Amino acid sequence: MVILRNKQDLSDFSSSINDKQLTLGFVPTMGALHQGHLSLIQKSIEENQYTLASIYVNPTQFNDISDFEKYPKTELEDIRKLESIGCDAVYIPSNQDMYPEGLELDVFNIGTLGEHMEGHSRPGHFDGMITIVRRLFLQIKPSKAYFGEKDFQQLQIIRKFVYDEKLPIKIIGMPIFREDSGLALSSRNSRLSGSFKEEAPFIYQSLLKAKKLIENCKPVSEVISEIKELYDSSIFKLDYFIIAEEENLIPVEKLESNKSYRAFITVYAGEVRLIDNIKLDFNNCI
Repeated sequence: MVILRNKQDLSDFSSSINDKQLTLGFVPTMGALHQGHLSLIQKSIEENQYTLASIYVNPTQFNDISDFEKYPKTELEDIRKLESIGCDAVYIPSNQDMYPEGLELDVFNIGTLGEHMEGHSRPGHFDGMITIVRRLFLQIKPSKAYFGEKDFQQLQIIRKFVYDEKLPIKIIGMPIFREDSGLALSSRNSRLSGSFKEEAPFIYQSLLKAKKLIENCKPVSEVISEIKELYDSSIFKLDYFIIAEEENLIPVEKLESNKSYRAFITVYAGEVRLIDNIKLDFNNCI
């Protein structure tokens, strides 16, 4: 596996592939790789002639400096994992590579997609995220890029950005990878300890409950109330629980036919913030 540590090395690598009109799959990460990340890379390997991953903990998408400082950094282990599954190259840029003029942000119009959920709870998060993804896309020029549906809001914003910018990149969303307990894999899971680790499957269980209530034609407002009540007696602090339309991510109070919806949840496990979501099926209620 080739390790690329500056923009020139990256340019040489990607140009050698693009000049030959070969396909290049790309998986951007912030490191601390887990099986969810690796599943994206394995999918890229299946679908492309070359696969490139990146590892960069982007400071501008953290609105909490302590969260940035505590974010797990496991570069040597990450490289070993990438090599073990046959990734062709990894790009590990410096801040100077990504922000040559300082931590300035690009300006985008992401519309309603960024107004709620993480956009509301973490002001500036998506500005930082889309800035770095844009710069990586322009440097790498991949054929396809792969993202997990755990960060579904991020996925939809990237899809809109690529469409608006008319970039010739196919965005692939991949299902949430979960532990046997149902807990969505996240790099932040490594920071869970004690009872929070033991009780973490409760988050997914609450989503399954919401899904079941929707399937039983329970009104959205009652579903939201029931899920919030679950957390009143939980060790987790609920940040938000909403049901939103997949296309525009606007919270809804009523489900309509011919539209797709998800339930989204974010909780605090002590200082660790965890997100998850689940697709809803309400066809029996139409």
